[in-house]
Amino acid sequence: MITYLFPGQGSQKQGMGSSLFDEFKDLTEQADETLGYSMKRLCLENPYSNLHKTQFTQPALYVVNALSYLKKIQDNDIKPDYVAGHSLGEYNALFAAGAFDFITGLQLVRKRGELMSMATDGKMAAVMGLTAAQVSDALQTHGLHTIDIANMNSPHQVVISGRKEDIERAKSVFEGLKDVTMFHPLNVSGAFHSRYMSEAKQEFEKFLQSFHFSAISIPVISNVHARPYEQDGIHSVLADQIDHSVRWNDSIRYLLDKGRMEFEEVGPGHVLTGLIHRIKKETEASPAM
Repeated sequence: MITYLFPGQGSQKQGMGSSLFDEFKDLTEQADETLGYSMKRLCLENPYSNLHKTQFTQPALYVVNALSYLKKIQDNDIKPDYVAGHSLGEYNALFAAGAFDFITGLQLVRKRGELMSMATDGKMAAVMGLTAAQVSDALQTHGLHTIDIANMNSPHQVVISGRKEDIERAKSVFEGLKDVTMFHPLNVSGAFHSRYMSEAKQEFEKFLQSFHFSAISIPVISNVHARPYEQDGIHSVLADQIDHSVRWNDSIRYLLDKGRMEFEEVGPGHVLTGLIHRIKKETEASPAM
């Protein structure tokens, strides 16, 4: 069996998609018309450093991931048994599974990116060396009640999210714990996947109501539940994803428990491939809790 994985925000880089825009010229032109700017210029020239601004990053990654998938299917004619995406990448997993067409997904992602970009003064940081339970205990013990766990990326890689000053305060706390190997602030503008995204979630929930989703043809593993999407739950899960934790570790463990599973990352970079290696190394495949 094989699972295709689609990366999310943080995997963007100048030059991504360089060979795809001309090959999929019609879709690229449709994307430009929908967005009102040139996707090719954004990705290749990165004017005003826009590629690293959330409202531009998310559409750019969605487009490059989608074109990468179409190229892969065109060349290999092999459909995956499962698909999954990390945060923004989940929209590409749903696109691959036929839940919506290319432009519908782009419209969703554009709105999502716009709403998430409005949540300023937030920060995120990766904590290496502790489990999610240990991170949660540390937050409680040291009175860091305003910080949430945003991503559970591997057994010992957890991302926390909160107000900028609170994440900065947490730095000295976590660096003082003996099992912490690294505390790494992330280059993001908001406290994504936390309680501070509740307003964005509510607005996005309203936006989603005008969309109809087609039948899913490939199981899509949800970040929120670490289980396959149910057809009638797409609207609610996409809204919840904005302010809920990304359960990536549990999602991969669920897939590994299916048996002989191979993974291929579709899109720029190798972040998810690295996490797969880490998850396999740090834990035996067993049912996710």
